[in-house]
Amino acid sequence: MKRTLPFLIILGVLGVTLGAGLYLTRSGDSPGPANATSITNSAVTSASPGPVPKVSNSANPGAQPAHAIGPEDAPVTLEEFGDFECPPCGLLHPVLKAMEKEFGPRLRVVFREFPLVPTHPHALNAARSAEAAGLQGKFWEMHDLLYENQKTWHAEFDARPTFEGYAKRLGLDLERFKRDFGSQAVEQRIFLDGKRAHDLGVKGTPTAFLNGREVPFESLAPDKLRALINAELTSLGK
Repeated sequence: MKRTLPFLIILGVLGVTLGAGLYLTRSGDSPGPANATSITNSAVTSASPGPVPKVSNSANPGAQPAHAIGPEDAPVTLEEFGDFECPPCGLLHPVLKAMEKEFGPRLRVVFREFPLVPTHPHALNAARSAEAAGLQGKFWEMHDLLYENQKTWHAEFDARPTFEGYAKRLGLDLERFKRDFGSQAVEQRIFLDGKRAHDLGVKGTPTAFLNGREVPFESLAPDKLRALINAELTSLGK
């Protein structure tokens, strides 16, 4: 699956309050089955053949605290910029779950919001749902439900009732979830992650950085990603 470069800066997501937008757009493919092997066969174009420099220290830090699994002092950090409605992100989801289990405390996985609108019509509301769940301590649980059921809610005209159903399933305070869904706190987190993506030159999803270096899209296949993590651990003597 080819990644396309977005050229549209989405303005007004934060409205008058924040006076800014999300820097996003992508191809509008329909999600396929979210299995870990399909991503191996994706047709991709490498953006740059040479060594990839580390992330600039001047880049916006993104929403804080970041959504992360794994200890802060893990020797390897993988930072993903993802869209819950993006088919390749859905394929990457089980790959990262497997890496988390395999490498344990040696790997820290960070997720950044990068909803590709208007190409993915439900992506922004999905991001809002994850962030609203995060305000009740259930970001990763909502994150997993959204990816595991991507094909179902992608096909709906209005996915918000489905997202509210996920909130109920997770035992969240539903009225609070509804309030937080459109709150300034949620919009600010999405905006700040989008600003970090913009500063880093992220052009599509999924985009991942391994210890500050961008991972070529074709290297997100399970065997290649595992090899990259192992190589990084070896270089660090871990």
